[in-house]
Amino acid sequence: MARLTKKRKEALSKVDKNKLYSVEEASSLVKEITNAKFDASVDLAVRLGVDPRKANQMVRGVVTLPHGTGKDVKVLALVTPDKEAEAKEAGADFVGLDEYLTKIKGGWTDVDVIITMPSVMGKLGPLGRVLGPRGLMPNPKTGTVTMDVAKAVSEVKAGKIDFKVDKTGIVHAAIGKSSFSADKIAGNANELIQTLLKLKPTAAKGTYIKSIYMSSTMSPSIALDPKVGS
Repeated sequence: MARLTKKRKEALSKVDKNKLYSVEEASSLVKEITNAKFDASVDLAVRLGVDPRKANQMVRGVVTLPHGTGKDVKVLALVTPDKEAEAKEAGADFVGLDEYLTKIKGGWTDVDVIITMPSVMGKLGPLGRVLGPRGLMPNPKTGTVTMDVAKAVSEVKAGKIDFKVDKTGIVHAAIGKSSFSADKIAGNANELIQTLLKLKPTAAKGTYIKSIYMSSTMSPSIALDPKVGS
């Protein structure tokens, strides 16, 4: 069993395991217990009362965090020549088509989000084995397959993220950085929780939000009151 460091013990001592914190309390506390020497990500893990194996209980969506993610998101725009200029102006890091399809086929995936057009999706099908496991396959439901390429690129750069409940019924999402003010962390957390509430499947019975935990990279987790969003 690994020994607890002094900093870890100190962080654990500040978290009351018998308490359910408000979003605002947790947002302040997570900054206090983060001791990483880098700008740690702040994450939210929300356990939902759904059965993801059933199509009518799948929870998936997008949310634009009001204060951004704090991460410099690298965007690849796979577009036809007539859309290249608008993709570049909107801030896409990589713009093109065939040359990038060839690179991806060779295993290159050094991007965070891929945005493309409906007419290009046919060319991406054969690359599913490379893009799928990395969560990079564009999807119309998350707004990454669109004719309005400029808008999609701008939104992703501004803090738009997509999320999906995993097979255990949990939604994991990065909602900012430990360098953010507590108010900004709370604002982003509330935005995600409210979005999840709006996406509650009609087939989901009983308690919808079962638990919410906030943590940063390497910090202890903080239990939030699951009724915060109701």
